[in-house]
Amino acid sequence: MSAVYINSAACISVQDTLNENFFQNLQPENSAQIVKAIEPNYKEFIPPAASRRMSKTVKMSSVASQYALKEAGIEKPDAIIVGTGMGCSQDSEKFLKNVLENNEEFLTPTFFIQSTHNTVSGQIALGLQCHGYNFTYVNTSSSLEFSMLDAKLQILDDEASTILVGSTDEQTERTMELYQLNNTIKKEENLPVDYLNSKTDGVIWGEGASFFVLGKEKTESTYAKITDIQIINKLNVDETKKFFEDFLAKNNLSNQHIDAVILGFSGDSESDVYYKNASELFLSSSLIYYKHLSGEFNTASGFSTFMACHILKNQEIPKVMMINDVNKKEIKNILLYNHLGGNDHSLVLLEKV
Repeated sequence: MSAVYINSAACISVQDTLNENFFQNLQPENSAQIVKAIEPNYKEFIPPAASRRMSKTVKMSSVASQYALKEAGIEKPDAIIVGTGMGCSQDSEKFLKNVLENNEEFLTPTFFIQSTHNTVSGQIALGLQCHGYNFTYVNTSSSLEFSMLDAKLQILDDEASTILVGSTDEQTERTMELYQLNNTIKKEENLPVDYLNSKTDGVIWGEGASFFVLGKEKTESTYAKITDIQIINKLNVDETKKFFEDFLAKNNLSNQHIDAVILGFSGDSESDVYYKNASELFLSSSLIYYKHLSGEFNTASGFSTFMACHILKNQEIPKVMMINDVNKKEIKNILLYNHLGGNDHSLVLLEKV
């Protein structure tokens, strides 16, 4: 069977991930309830007149996709697939606010038009004049994984040879207020967070955009090979180990073959139990966590995929991400495990090329 490769990776996140030296300058964030992405100077990438009409998630995605395409040396991909949990929620909130304030009269349609989840993929396609397959997945924390699975199948079926795949989510004022009211976000008295040993519920909320170019050909810029992706909506805690064992068996692997496991510890004591159960299976692997660097959000796994790509390429794990002291001479197979609040579990297996 043909392989599918990740030929470029770009990320805008709470860390300065557009900077070439970001790998050495990762700063944990455990004392704020909400952490914001470090945004680039958009004027360098988007005409100011267009930028004013774009929400944050569209601007972040536009820049991250430009970085990804440039690194892969591609002007126009065959397809664009984007995963998002919340979509363009800034414009959704603005539209609903206008509805209330104007008693449903004299509404400008702009915010409504730009509030749909597929605005991001549409805007990128317009900018590139790309008329190929264009799709948006809205599957909470497995949105990126569904996007990558779609891209992988299209490449294996020879329907496309290069596909731009991305994930993006932004914060909005009202949604953050609601998340604080329903205790999705950690209470201030429970800060700072010990991500690995938290005794309280709730998370630190982040945001960001991550984009990758997937292709059937290995290139000079290739980071990794996508071996397999598995997604399940509901999983009981006592089924976690079987979920992993079945996935490894399907790929003719055992836990000894996995050099590093990236786990999405979020500081939410109730749902982090899944990660603790999973980590018991991989005592001889390097265990890694990342949400103390990115915050939790629907497509936080984009940040972990971006980091996994760089770990495979550099053959080095940043100390700030390590849970245990296991250091492998060679990092060949990395397994990524993520979920959001105990739902929508995903496994992604990446292999060094």
